[in-house]
Amino acid sequence: MGSSNGTFHLESPAFRDGELIPVIHTSEGLNLSPPLRWSGAPEATRSFALVLEDLDSPAGGWVHWLLFNIPASLRALPAGLERAPELPNGARHGSCWGVGRFERIGYQGPLPPQGAAHRYVFQLAALDAALDLPPGCTVFDVREGIDAHALARTELTGLYATGA
Repeated sequence: MGSSNGTFHLESPAFRDGELIPVIHTSEGLNLSPPLRWSGAPEATRSFALVLEDLDSPAGGWVHWLLFNIPASLRALPAGLERAPELPNGARHGSCWGVGRFERIGYQGPLPPQGAAHRYVFQLAALDAALDLPPGCTVFDVREGIDAHALARTELTGLYATGA
């Protein structure tokens, strides 16, 4: 896990950093988002943003999940998070499932081509503001907001190979 302030930490009770993502959290299973929890966010945090990306996709970084404006009061996300454009707590899903064209809202589990395991990196940023972006925006919009407002960043990497 990396962090910019040395204390911001992201983990999942479903898998450890660098280990296999359970099938239930993949497109070969129930396609449920994994539970996540974090600690050590800076006091000035006003919201969080989450990007999940397959770094080993042959087409380039494949975005599997984009969630932003996660309330600063939260320290966890449950498994199987709703795929609505905007959640009751105000968090918003961006468009994902692609490299340059993004068509789906909400978590989309791993489904790499046959072969070696791919690395799926959950990137969480603590931000000094909520992002003024609509639901369905792209990863490019969210990354621009993260770059402008990040107080700290942390990562969790899971592995998955089709048929694992």
